[in-house]
Amino acid sequence: MELQVIQSKIYEIRGSRVMLDFDLAKLYSTETSLLKRAVRRNMERFPEDFMFQLTKEEANSLYSSGVFQAGTPQYNFSAYAPFAFTEQGVAMLSSVLRSPIAVKVNINIMRAFVSVRQFVLTNESNTKEIEYLKHRIEELEHQGVKAFAMIERLGEETLETINDLSEDNRKEFDNVYLALSQLADKKKQPKPRNPIGFRK
Repeated sequence: MELQVIQSKIYEIRGSRVMLDFDLAKLYSTETSLLKRAVRRNMERFPEDFMFQLTKEEANSLYSSGVFQAGTPQYNFSAYAPFAFTEQGVAMLSSVLRSPIAVKVNINIMRAFVSVRQFVLTNESNTKEIEYLKHRIEELEHQGVKAFAMIERLGEETLETINDLSEDNRKEFDNVYLALSQLADKKKQPKPRNPIGFRK
C-alpha cells in the first residue's frame, strides 16, 4: 500500500498523531470488532500514550468536519467511540494480532509516521528561517532610512560613503531574497499530506 494512502489516515487528536481502529482494521483486512476485541484482551500492552478511546464529542466532531471518507458509518461513532492508536500503539498491534498481513502493513505504517514527522519538522525549520530573514529585511530597510537621513543632514561630502553603505545593503538584500526564493522553491516540491484531525 502506498505511503500517501496511509498518511491520509493519520489524524492529529489531543496533540498526538494517531490512526483510528476502523482504518487500521481495513488495512489489516480484518473486522473492526475483531481488532477491538484483541486489544481489549491485551489492555496492559496499551497504556494511554499508546492508545486511547475518543469521547463521543471528539468522534462526532471528526465526522462532522468531513475528514472521514464517504461511507464511514456515523452510527458506530454514537454507539462505540473509536480507539485511537499512536505510533507506539500501532507498533504494538502487530504483536497482538499476530498475522503476516499485520506485520507487513505495520512496516508501511511506521514509514508513514516517520514521513509525516519529518515533514512537520522541516516545515517548522522553514518557518523559523523565514522569520529570521523577514527580521533581517526590516533591519536593512531601517539602515536605508538612516542613510538617507544622513545625506540630508551632512550634505554632498559624505555621499560617496553613503553610496558604499547602500551598495552593501543592496548585496545583503539580494542574499536575503535569494534565500527566501530557495525556501519557496523547496515548499513547491511534492510533500506528504498534512495530518488533519481534531485539535482539543
